[in-house]
Amino acid sequence: MEIKGTRHSKNKLVRFCAVLFILLCLTTVSGIAQTNLKSYTVKDGAMYIALGKDLKESSIDSFIVQYGLEDLALKEFIKGRYLDSLARMGWKVNINNKEVFVISKPLMGFDNLTNPADKIIMAEKRPGFAEMFPAVSSQITYGVNRFKRKYSFATRDSVVTFYLRNNVNARRVVLAGSFNEWSPDSLSMSKTDSGWIAYVKLGAGKYWYKFVVDGRWITDPDNLQNENDGLGNVNSVFFKTNTVFTLNGFADARRVYLSGSFNDWQERSLQMQETGNGWQLSLYLADGTHTYRYIVDGRWMADPGNKDKFPNEFNDFNSVVRIGKPYLFRLEGFQDAQQVALSGSFNKWRPYESFLQKKSGGWELLYTLGPGNYEYIYLVDGKEAKSSPQPGHSGNFHFVIDPNFTFRLKGFANARNVFLAGDFNGWSPNTFSMVREGDEWVLKVHLSKGKHLYKFVVDGKWILDPGNKLWEQNEHSTGNSIVWMVD
Repeated sequence: MEIKGTRHSKNKLVRFCAVLFILLCLTTVSGIAQTNLKSYTVKDGAMYIALGKDLKESSIDSFIVQYGLEDLALKEFIKGRYLDSLARMGWKVNINNKEVFVISKPLMGFDNLTNPADKIIMAEKRPGFAEMFPAVSSQITYGVNRFKRKYSFATRDSVVTFYLRNNVNARRVVLAGSFNEWSPDSLSMSKTDSGWIAYVKLGAGKYWYKFVVDGRWITDPDNLQNENDGLGNVNSVFFKTNTVFTLNGFADARRVYLSGSFNDWQERSLQMQETGNGWQLSLYLADGTHTYRYIVDGRWMADPGNKDKFPNEFNDFNSVVRIGKPYLFRLEGFQDAQQVALSGSFNKWRPYESFLQKKSGGWELLYTLGPGNYEYIYLVDGKEAKSSPQPGHSGNFHFVIDPNFTFRLKGFANARNVFLAGDFNGWSPNTFSMVREGDEWVLKVHLSKGKHLYKFVVDGKWILDPGNKLWEQNEHSTGNSIVWMVD
């Protein structure tokens, strides 16, 4: 079949097909009322978000987190507010009535495609179940378990004892979760006098699970933590912890809280549990260097049982816990300096916290970090040590631990310098310098799971990735390239 017409008529046809497709989806969703609709799809080179206006706020919140839509005030847009701001961000309102709210945003231009039928493709896939709930998630800074009427699951030698209280009349109970690919029949639980138990060997991290009682899937009734997967399913959450905070003594204290860099120094979010010898709390902590203090009946204090401390901005000290492998920082020279400090993205650029030790020919410091992309500088006697590796560079050093993705830009053989900028490095235009290899510019980075936006900066000019057709519009109407990390 041959389709002829102008570019305007083709685009008009594509827009009509896209809106028609959304309308069909809204009116034919099996078993789901329009007002309960929530979907994020990509078709015809555009992203579509459809939300029912009677959705609960908690359901909208989980949808926003699942698809990384925090930059959109979706809850306000549903109420008809700030629609002009939505337009400035490149979004178009397709449907806005009493029941549903549908918006769209182009990912890429259609001019490259000659057949309109080719435009009905999935340019960006919706995260699958395994991607939303990997076997173990370590893309978090910390985690704490919260149970009612029972303690957290017992753990011994990395083996966790999952326990379902009651249900003693059930014929069969199965444990299913992200750790066994949600199999409904592979991990049968054993019956006890008060419930059911199952043993699972787990590494540190975050896990999701459910119980299957005589074929019926249920969340853990004693677990206060659960998450909506955005598809109408709620799953219980369990953290296999790797750090125990212990404060001995203070038997007369009424309340003791743990506060640290891992929870942005919130004062009352991590209440410790009283023990026979003092106070205790188990957490999952991601690899890296973390600082913390205790709050005993409103009084802040460092951990008296931990000698590892960093100075803080209050002329006092924060206690330090390190998870993972140390990284060696070394600055050559400056043998006449009195003091050399390390300041970087990993410690929120604090200039007073970490100091190097003078060694033969330079200064050194071992600092524990997890996988990621980092920037840092050295402060020699209070002044930044200038060590710009190339013209146009910011002067900040950068390095990557456990790179898992390689950005490539072909061509531009005459460019003097090429940088990579994206949401993974704060859109810094002159920090992540790329290296010329053959006929392309290359840089390896570490990307967390999910969607990432980026651009290349070639001799000061920002450009989209010419080798990647997937992009979305931004507030400057210049677009950003998109990459999805699913493994």
